[in-house]
Amino acid sequence: MREVAIIGAGTTKFGELWEKSFRDIAVEAGLKAIEDAGISGEEIEALYGGNMSAGRFTEQEHTGPLIADYAGLARLHIPTTSVEAACASGALALHLAVLAVASGWYDLVIAAGVEKMTDVEPDVAEDLLASSVDRKWEAIYGATLPSLFAMMARTHMERYNTTSEQMARVAVKNHANAVHNPYAQFRREISVESVLASPLVADPLHMLDCSSIADGAAAVVLCAAEEARNHTDSPIYVKASAQASDTISLHDRRDITTIDATVCAAKKAYQRASLEPSQIDFAEVHDSYTISELIAIEDLGFCNKGEGGVVTAEGETEIGGRIPVNPSGGLKACGHPLGATGIRQAVEIMQQLKGEAGKRQVSNAEVGLTHNIGGTGGTAIVHIFSR
Repeated sequence: MREVAIIGAGTTKFGELWEKSFRDIAVEAGLKAIEDAGISGEEIEALYGGNMSAGRFTEQEHTGPLIADYAGLARLHIPTTSVEAACASGALALHLAVLAVASGWYDLVIAAGVEKMTDVEPDVAEDLLASSVDRKWEAIYGATLPSLFAMMARTHMERYNTTSEQMARVAVKNHANAVHNPYAQFRREISVESVLASPLVADPLHMLDCSSIADGAAAVVLCAAEEARNHTDSPIYVKASAQASDTISLHDRRDITTIDATVCAAKKAYQRASLEPSQIDFAEVHDSYTISELIAIEDLGFCNKGEGGVVTAEGETEIGGRIPVNPSGGLKACGHPLGATGIRQAVEIMQQLKGEAGKRQVSNAEVGLTHNIGGTGGTAIVHIFSR
């Protein structure tokens, strides 16, 4: 298998993009990535697009060729593949793009992710989100993503003495980071007190413990590592790309305070990169809810099981801490357009490793990790990148 590099990246702003369509934001991100890579359309051999549910959010299916068409690439007849893995759709597109280049089948491809979520009523969006869990055994009985993560949070609190204040600190940290991210949905600081005073969504999770619906798109250009220097002086190398799955229903899991798919994907990624968790300089993890980040940093090996709350409260996951987590602002503050998140995380990694993250820059960043899950953890995908 060949080594793979990222040579270009682009992203739209995340948030409520009322004035832009699904096509507009997908093309905007893709063209930015192409321009950043300094390549022409004729050099692109394939496109992989991650999207959870354009068919219901915007009543548009067949999104792969649609994006290629509106990007002016239809005349080239490049193969386009749309993939879906709920909230991990973007990371899955990246995973498949990496495999395509690593195998030698293609030399230069684009991986993109896009979601336009604000064109439907909030209750419709909530129902669409519930389709990422087991519709027959969970959603049909009234379970929602917030309520399922609330069960995970409550169990974590009872088992490990995790507190609501510790979870709130995840939101506070990520909002502070997003202040310096021009693409973030929420560029304002919040306090622990404001998180705890916000309305309960599903006890113990408050409104400010939860990410919100958003629009956005992101894209990266990948090529064989041996060709990367022909395109850019500062390529970012994909050291590992690993995917794992688990039961889609939360009640069938071995332990609802651990996402075994994350543990498995991380183990594969560390092995392939020949690295230990302690060698990761920073990470972008899936924090759709504040409890998600605490569980993620435990499952990724950044701290022992049950210590996520303490580690966060002590500032170890802040920029400047032992293991900075979500310097972009994460899903919580940067925004979570489902299909775009996994690619947007990779864009942040690229900016950090190139030293282009401005006031949210992680010092001496050499190795970064991304972690993206679908639903409550039925899918988990982990990537490791280096300079």
